[in-house]
This record gives sequence, structure tokens and C-alpha cells, in this order.
Amino acid sequence: MQCAAPYSVHIQAFLDYCRIEKGLAANSLEAYARDLARFAANCEPEAPEAFPGPEALRRYLDSLSQRGLGSRSIARHLTTVRSFAAFLLREGRIQQDPTAYLTLPKQWQNLPKYLSHKEIDQLLEAPDPAKPTGVRDRAMLQLLYASGLRVSELCELQLSDFMEDVGVVRVMGKGSKQRLVPVGRPALAAVREYRKGARLLLLRGRSSRYLFVTARGSRLTRQAFWKLLTGQGRKVGIFHHLTPHVLRHSFATHLLEGGADLRSVQTMLGHADISTTQIYTHVMRSRLRKTVDDHHPRA
Repeated sequence: MQCAAPYSVHIQAFLDYCRIEKGLAANSLEAYARDLARFAANCEPEAPEAFPGPEALRRYLDSLSQRGLGSRSIARHLTTVRSFAAFLLREGRIQQDPTAYLTLPKQWQNLPKYLSHKEIDQLLEAPDPAKPTGVRDRAMLQLLYASGLRVSELCELQLSDFMEDVGVVRVMGKGSKQRLVPVGRPALAAVREYRKGARLLLLRGRSSRYLFVTARGSRLTRQAFWKLLTGQGRKVGIFHHLTPHVLRHSFATHLLEGGADLRSVQTMLGHADISTTQIYTHVMRSRLRKTVDDHHPRA
């Protein structure tokens, strides 16, 4: 039995609550909306206005698994439904939370993929400096690796966010939380070069408040950056698993390898919980294992 119609008003109210009161970012709201649309189209409540019971919710989670979704995606769906149920309970729309006794699927901790120092150097040199788009692409790659920004944060940077005089970039992260991230000299120089020449050529007299723009004068999108990153990677022989998040992982991994403490890395990445940042300690352990194997006389 489908129940999209009875929930449409409640879902919109929940999304408005997340946007206005919780201050969630647009990307998070889009993910919530997708998850709840799927949930509403497949749930089976006992009554038209009721919330599905635990058994119906288990069947729903099982159906996600049968459709090939991984444990992480299923866990995200369940987290979304739990938040929705908690909202309805608080609003008096339901009398009890049927998600309270559901458990998250077991998730294996995967090591984050990252590039070596040599691969980073090759990637940063890949864009063609003779083209305005090449100068822009190099500035974006330099800044992404220097700051560990999320790709959405990078694309949404405005001119006023890049504070070259103090060497920091102001970032509006998840949950509309603002943070200041220090930027190294190579990235500062690359963005300065782009702003003084290539950006003006791309705009051709038009104005834009965004830092990184296209030849049409619009803001560069996440999808467009993903595509250009893949293209630049192919130039230097990096064909597999190259995503914007790989540069973010590389930023964090190389900082820790250089002696940075986990709390500082957490602050720069904009993680609300240090447990999210602790995934990089697994990288450090694996690197230590390799170091012992390669260099200890009795390894």
C-alpha cells in the first residue's frame, strides 16, 4: 500500500523545520527529501494517517537491501526516517516512535582513498596555464588540496570569503556553520593569479559574487568540477577513484603524516564530531605497518 499522499504535508513540514530551525544545508535537505520520498512511496501503515510499525519498517529496510543498497546507504535512510519520526512525535502526530527498536546495519570501516605526494604534484600541474579555464582549474585544485574543503563548499565560495591578506578562507559548512581555514602560499598565489587575469577573461565584463566561474559567467557546479577533476587526472595517469573527496582525504592524511593533531584536522575539515575525523587514524596505522615492514631489520 502506498502512502505518499498522507505524508506529503508532514514531510514538507519536517523539511521546513530542518531548514529554518536546524539550519541544515541545501545538500542535506535534498538528501532528506530523496530518502523520505522513497520511504513514503513504499511504507505500509496500518491506517492512512498512521506511521508504519516496526515490522513494516523492517520490511522497508530489507527491500532497500534487496535493491542493492549498501549498509551505509541503508543506515542513512534509517537515520532520516528516525529524524522524521522524532519530529512527528514532538509535534503530536504520532504517539510512539516505532523506529526506537530498529538497529543500524553493520558497517565496515573502509580506509579513505588518498593520493601520494607525487600524484598530488602531478595533478596540480596538469591544468593548461595558457587557457583561462586551466588557470581556474589549477587554482581550484590548489585551494581544495590546501584547505580540505568539501566540493560544495569550494564551488559556493564568494569573493569576500577569500581573505588573502590574512591567508584564510571563510567557509560555510554543513548546518550553516562557519569556519576559517588557513591556506598555504602556493594556493594563495594560484587564486591570486586566477582572480587578476583568468576570472576577468571568463566573465567578459559580467559580474559575479562567486569566486570560481564558468565561461558563461555562472558559478561552477559540483558536477562540472567533478568532470574537470576526472579529466585532469587522466592527463597524469590517475584513472580510478579520483573524486573531490579523495583530495579532501589527501589533505587530512598528509597533515597527520606531517605531525598535525587530530583536533586541528577536525576543525579544518569542519567535522562536528571527532569520531568522524578518527577514520584517518586507520590510515596512519596502515602506514606505520608498511613502514615497519619496509624498514625494520626483523620485520
